[in-house]
Amino acid sequence: MNFQRSRTNMVTQQVRSWNVVNENILAAMMQISRESFVPLAFHHLAYSDTDIPLSEGQTMLSPKVVGRALQSLKLTGQEKVLEVGTGTGYVTACLAKLAKEIISVEIQPTLLAQAEMNLNTLSCRNLTLTQGDAVFGWTEYAPYDVIVVTGSYPLGVPEKICEQLKPDGRLFAITGIAPLMRAVIIERHGKSDYATHTLFETVVPALIHAPQPKKFQF
Repeated sequence: MNFQRSRTNMVTQQVRSWNVVNENILAAMMQISRESFVPLAFHHLAYSDTDIPLSEGQTMLSPKVVGRALQSLKLTGQEKVLEVGTGTGYVTACLAKLAKEIISVEIQPTLLAQAEMNLNTLSCRNLTLTQGDAVFGWTEYAPYDVIVVTGSYPLGVPEKICEQLKPDGRLFAITGIAPLMRAVIIERHGKSDYATHTLFETVVPALIHAPQPKKFQF
C-alpha cells in the first residue's frame, strides 16, 4: 500500500472537501504518518473515512473529524492545550505541530504506552503525556487556552472542565447519546459566560467515568 499517496488523497478528498481550509492543519495532517498510530490489524484503514477501533473499547477519530475539530479551535501556535484522551497519539501529534504546549492525559495505561512509543519518533519537545482520569479536566496545569476532548459526554460538557479555560479559551467536545450526538465548540467569554456552537453530527464512545443518564427502573 502506498501510504504517501493515500495520505495525499485523505487530505485532499476527505479533509479539505469537508470544509477544512486552514493550510496549517492540512500541512500537519499531510506530514504525519497516520498509519504509525493505527493498530497493525487496521493498517489498511489508516487513511479511510472511518473511525478505527482501538483497545479498551475506544476509537480513533476519522481524519475529517480531526480536521474540523482542529480548525474550530482557531489555533495560532501560541496556545497551551489540554487533550483529554490521548489514544494512540494521532491528534496529539497534530496538536504538537499547531500549538505551543500540549498536555495530554490518557486514562488507559496500555493506550498511553502506545502513544508514548508512537510520539517518541517525532521528538515533540512541547508535549507532556500523563496517565490519569481527566474527564473533569486536569487542574495541575490549568488554566488552558484550548481543551480538546476526544471522547464524548452523554449529558453535556461538565462546567468543571469549562472553568479550566482561560478567558477567550475554546473547548472542543462531543455530546449526547447515540445516534444523536454532536460535536460542539464552547467559548469562554467571562467568569461564567460561555457560548456553545454546534459543528456537526458524529458518534464516538463516551469517556470512561463521564456522567451517564440514570437508567429507568420499574
